[in-house]
Amino acid sequence: MARVMAGLTTSHVPAIGAAWDQGLHETPYWAPVFRGYQWTKDWIGEENPDVVILVYNDHASAFSLEMIPTFAIGCADDFAIADEGWGPRPVPTVVGAPRLACHLAQSLILDEFDMTIINQMDVDHGLTVPLSLVFGSPERWPARVIPLAVNVVQYPPPTGERCFKLGRAIRRAVESFDEDLNVQVWGTGGMSHQLQGTRAGLINQEYDRMILDKMTADVAALRAIPHLEYLRETGSEGIEMVMWLIMRGALGDDVEELHRHYHVPASNTAVGHLVLRARD
Repeated sequence: MARVMAGLTTSHVPAIGAAWDQGLHETPYWAPVFRGYQWTKDWIGEENPDVVILVYNDHASAFSLEMIPTFAIGCADDFAIADEGWGPRPVPTVVGAPRLACHLAQSLILDEFDMTIINQMDVDHGLTVPLSLVFGSPERWPARVIPLAVNVVQYPPPTGERCFKLGRAIRRAVESFDEDLNVQVWGTGGMSHQLQGTRAGLINQEYDRMILDKMTADVAALRAIPHLEYLRETGSEGIEMVMWLIMRGALGDDVEELHRHYHVPASNTAVGHLVLRARD
């Protein structure tokens, strides 16, 4: 059967993608950001996941304020790279895993999660920056990808508890699939940052580090964090971290932390990154 073997979290700051594409990753400003992912690049080469379920939020590329699904799963054969205003990133087309994605959609909907099924969409930096950070610049991505888009843009976003339970349901769905696959779940976004208003540029390192610690030590506390606390402590965009809880739920009760990276700042954002392995 298929198994969720490991997962990771990472910020998906668009400026990181631009820095990589422009060859700035060894400059003094950007080198500390990218250096923290070298361990993961070495590790992923040994793990060789067949499929990555990549949890991210769309940034008005596939969806607009006219239609924003709470949870949407990409079931297409492939996904083009979105033009976010300055041309598509020069990265490979994302190849999907439609058979597993359709199985996930069926299982999750019958498990009482209202998933929106997406058969065609372009994917933006929320999805492609994590792929670049982990896989570098291959001619084609070495794993198939199932995009799972979460609304953290238009109020109300889903709660951390709901996201964690969705992760649990994803684990059940993957384990009921009839093909032997090594599956990873990636939760992206965050960490603390605010892009507008009087608190623009807010970064809360103490709170960010608490989140990193409790992803393994006390995930129950993270599941209970309300929206207003994320807003107050981590800025208006810090709510993206609820997507990490989908990954965490998918790994089961017993996990071990393999790698951690935290850096401030990348553009105007705190970058956080964890690699976790499921033990049960």
